[in-house]
Amino acid sequence: MARSAARLAVRRLPACLLAAFAVLVLALPVPAPAQEAPGGFFTAIARDDDADVRHYLLRGVPVAARDRNGTPALVLAAAERAFKVVGTFLAIPGTEVDISSRANETALMYAALHGSVETAALLVEKGAQVNRPGWAALHYAATGGNERMVDWLLERHAFIDAESPNRSTPLMLAVRQKHDAVARQLISAGADPTIRNEAGLTAADYAQRNHNQSLAEWLHDKARDYDARYRPAGTVRR
Repeated sequence: MARSAARLAVRRLPACLLAAFAVLVLALPVPAPAQEAPGGFFTAIARDDDADVRHYLLRGVPVAARDRNGTPALVLAAAERAFKVVGTFLAIPGTEVDISSRANETALMYAALHGSVETAALLVEKGAQVNRPGWAALHYAATGGNERMVDWLLERHAFIDAESPNRSTPLMLAVRQKHDAVARQLISAGADPTIRNEAGLTAADYAQRNHNQSLAEWLHDKARDYDARYRPAGTVRR
């Protein structure tokens, strides 16, 4: 009954008001469709099957699609070392190169972790940011222990003492992961060995936890040298 009355009321509206009503309805925003993709799309990414991935893309699967864990296709490709697929995605105009996962990880971070300088170079060429708040590519390169990648990022002005959300630096991560050569590389490039993270630990502390006494003593020496060179007497260290 009420529905019939409403329809009658609409019929009795002047023609000009009906036209205005129609324009208003057409102008209402239409909800964007969910970025869904078949499971086969993500399987093709994982096996670096760029031909199969292109098959899905040509049939309307968006390059910004996310898997069930919320990981974007581009980030998943880099995480899975599917570097041919990364190149396929980056060849598509409008691909969001710094799109991030729920954990705030980007494709560049995974390229750094896996030591693929070629993929990192392509991502940066397309606009990926070397430095970003929180975890950054240099943290991941230090974790992966790839000296060439660390050098490459430093040459592109990566913040050598970039601090993660818990204030861990790339140097700390290199030491924690027992990548002594990368730790020495970072110190040689100017990393600050005196920084403490939220747990109150320095890089030397992590070396001691790893029972690497020689590295711990070397880092302690470097910390004293750093203090003497860069901190005037009486300055309180963080």
